[in-house]
Amino acid sequence: MKSIAVVYHSASGVTHSLANAIQQGASTIYNAQGAVEVNAYRIQPEHIHQGRFIAQDMLDNISKADAIIFGSPTYMGSISAQFKAFVDASSEIWFSGGWTNKIAAAFTVGSYYSGDQLSTIQYLQTLAGQHGMLWAGLDGKGLKENNVVNNSGAQSGLITYTQNSKVPSDALLTARYLGERVARLACQ
Repeated sequence: MKSIAVVYHSASGVTHSLANAIQQGASTIYNAQGAVEVNAYRIQPEHIHQGRFIAQDMLDNISKADAIIFGSPTYMGSISAQFKAFVDASSEIWFSGGWTNKIAAAFTVGSYYSGDQLSTIQYLQTLAGQHGMLWAGLDGKGLKENNVVNNSGAQSGLITYTQNSKVPSDALLTARYLGERVARLACQ
């Protein structure tokens, strides 16, 4: 059985709604062994002590996955401090090559239509590259074939913004598609 970890930080619940849609999409994919296992890991305040990510059991579980989908709100053009604490803790995994050749993807949400969310995705893409992971962006052809609207036009990852403190419905469809895409790739 293939497994996917969706690890993210959400302060207001908006990023959480995207993570749920990604998890739902990935859960619809089956391979010869049955359903793809999808586990979501939300970074909580108790996972951080004095600025350091301390949830070693979470890191261990994430490291067992075949694919990891990273998610963070965009704050001031980058990931949240809480997600950065998680990233810093992943350096221990980097030393052992624990994420090498795993599939990686990412999603982010900002407060405005053009709120520098691409720089967040690029940061997460760099993180994946440092770990030797294989990046899975959104494929425009697949989006069109499945009638999924990608209003941001970004192919590197899922980028969206809030409307009245909620994620636009088309972004939730794109999130489902991203989950499906990563699950399909993990099953290959």
